[in-house]
Amino acid sequence: MRSQFVLSEVWIGLRRNLTMTMALIVVVAISLSLLGTGLLFVKQVDKTSSLWQSKVEMSIYFCIPTSDNQPCQANGAATQTDKSQLESQLAGMAQVQHVYYVSQQQAYQEFVQYYAGQPLVTYTTQSDIPDSLQVKLKDATADFPVVNSAVSGAPGVANVVNDVQVLGSFYKLLDTARNSVVIIALMLLVAAGMLVANTIRLAAFNRRRETAIMRLVGASNFYIQLPFLLEGAIAGLVGWLISDVLVVAAKSFVLDALEQNQSLSVGLSLGDLLEVMAFTLLAALLLSGATSFLTLRRYLRT
Repeated sequence: MRSQFVLSEVWIGLRRNLTMTMALIVVVAISLSLLGTGLLFVKQVDKTSSLWQSKVEMSIYFCIPTSDNQPCQANGAATQTDKSQLESQLAGMAQVQHVYYVSQQQAYQEFVQYYAGQPLVTYTTQSDIPDSLQVKLKDATADFPVVNSAVSGAPGVANVVNDVQVLGSFYKLLDTARNSVVIIALMLLVAAGMLVANTIRLAAFNRRRETAIMRLVGASNFYIQLPFLLEGAIAGLVGWLISDVLVVAAKSFVLDALEQNQSLSVGLSLGDLLEVMAFTLLAALLLSGATSFLTLRRYLRT
């Protein structure tokens, strides 16, 4: 009997405040979807950073006949002696973990694979791609200046590229985008919390006569609050379900596309998606339940 009464009160409350409830569901759905997308973005950035930080190297490119920079034009293409001496020098340095040679053929194959389907591949030949030494440093940040000063200007060296700086700029951009999404989501969560409070307060005001009667017959505060709490929880759960659809869409059409189009990006697993969904569910329950409880506690205070 009591459960039937509570459920009937929940239905009445949802029907009376249908417009406010729909607005609440929309705000919760949008805020949770942005929060979930931001969390997925956080995971993708962290995973990609960890992977590429373990692989980061410095690249030393050799002069080839088509090189147009001044050292190469002055001294000509790098000879096999130049390459062997530089490789031996690097292998003997304390800052170097390992060094390996990438031939023009290997570099061209990687180039074709990376830019597959683009017109640039058609106009580029193997002789246009320089061979190089890929150097893995023990400390990519601290050791680069030492090694760079040792090899810059060496015979046959065209230029030296610090992968740390390249990746650093890329991930700085990703971090900015990620933080912006999370900040917007948190702002919307605050707005959703205010909307929950207003919706519950309005529902309690519309049913103040029923509430007064329940107090007179000895109903506990929790029993009086329960229908309102369930209304907020239902609205939060519906918003969460809609947000899950939006998060899955964001992963499929945005984050997965980023993984396919950027070789620097690492994909997310189903476990990552489920973890984010569980977190947003907890956020939805806390948002609707806690806000409703605090609002009713203040409103029904005697």
